[in-house]
Amino acid sequence: MVRIRVLVVDDHRIFAESLAAALAAEPDVDVSAAGSGAAASRCLERAAAEGRRFDVLLVDADLGAAGAAVPAQREAGSAPPPPVSDGIALVAGVRVAHPGVRTVVLAERDDPRRAALALQAGASGWVAKDCSLSRLLAVVRGVLREETHLPPALLTGVLRELTAARKHRSDSERLVESLTPREHEVLRCMVAGLGRKDVAARLFLSPHTVRTHMQNVLGKLGVHSTLAAVALARRAGVRPAELSGDVVERSGQLA
Repeated sequence: MVRIRVLVVDDHRIFAESLAAALAAEPDVDVSAAGSGAAASRCLERAAAEGRRFDVLLVDADLGAAGAAVPAQREAGSAPPPPVSDGIALVAGVRVAHPGVRTVVLAERDDPRRAALALQAGASGWVAKDCSLSRLLAVVRGVLREETHLPPALLTGVLRELTAARKHRSDSERLVESLTPREHEVLRCMVAGLGRKDVAARLFLSPHTVRTHMQNVLGKLGVHSTLAAVALARRAGVRPAELSGDVVERSGQLA
């Protein structure tokens, strides 16, 4: 019998333990529980190191694990996983660090916007916490067959959210494409959280030149603050500049 390895991630201990116990009663399911994003990360890393990887994560949408991060098992040059501030962020981190693991988000309530965000982050399903055990098991087995599972009542709202998100991304990508290569470098540094002086040191430019580039970036993107520019850049898929272990190549012309 092929066994399914499931990790329940929820900071409500009674719920997590009850769900784990119910799943463990199934003859083909092995289950563990974690009470935070950090604990889930440790479980995933340990299981991977021992050659017994988890197949499915059941993740609380409102997981309260602020500041934890999924260990970065990632390809060189890829963006690091985001901080684990809630269940959806954990899903995004797991997709990067453990791409073979399927994730299903467990939610207290139907929320088309958050369900759409979960799918964009890499989740394979969104399920109500009060659904039946048979329904949950059907979802677990379904996502292992590459299926995506959503409650029927959420489909229209989620499709609307995804369509809107694609439009915003497309608009943002067109604006980012208007930047020069140097402005794009500056934008990546902004996304990484660097201030003007740090950008200047990193790109071997004067602070005055960097200020000019930043002003040009804001103007071309049609925004009035660095925060808004970073938000637009993230929608467009702009990766932050790597902050360690890399060397910025000089083009021979500084500005």
